[in-house]
Amino acid sequence: MEKRYFSYQEIHKTAKSMAERIAAAGFEPDVIVAIGTGGFIPARIIRTFLGAPILAVGIAYYDANDKPTEFPRKVQWIEEAERQLAGRKILLIDEVDDSRTTLEYCIRELLKHKPAEIAVSVLHNKNKHKRGAIPQEVKHYVVGEELDDVWIVYPWDAKDIDFHDSMAKR
Repeated sequence: MEKRYFSYQEIHKTAKSMAERIAAAGFEPDVIVAIGTGGFIPARIIRTFLGAPILAVGIAYYDANDKPTEFPRKVQWIEEAERQLAGRKILLIDEVDDSRTTLEYCIRELLKHKPAEIAVSVLHNKNKHKRGAIPQEVKHYVVGEELDDVWIVYPWDAKDIDFHDSMAKR
C-alpha cells in the first residue's frame, strides 16, 4: 500500500485551516475532546486558535498486532469530566477518518451526556467505504484534507524524524 508522509509543518497548517473553518461556521466549542493518541497533537494545535480546554479519551479499534477488532473499546475515558459535557458545545478531534468506526463510537458515547452541540474534525478523511456513520446530531464535520486510501505516516509516529521529514518532502 502506498504511504503518505506528513511533516509537523503540514499538520500545523492543516490544523490552522480547520480551526479557521470551524470558526467561520460559527461553531465556538466550550471543550475540545481529543481521541488519543492520534488526535492529541491536532487538538492541541487547534486549541491555539480556538482557545477551548482539551479533554482526552482513548479508544482502541486495533489489537496489539495492528489488526482491527470487531468493535472499538474505551481504553481511557473522561468519567470525572463527564458532567462538564452536558449542555456544552463539544469539538471532537481525531487524526484520520478511516473506517469511521472509532468516530461513530466516540460520538455516540459523547451524545449520552447531552451536549448542546457537537462537531467533529479530522486532519484526514480517507475516501473509501466507511463501516461507521456520523450521527445526524453532528452539526459540523470539518476535514483538513481528503485523501485516497493510503497508509498515512504521521511525524509523531516516527522513530527517525530526519528520515520521516525527508520522506514528507517527496
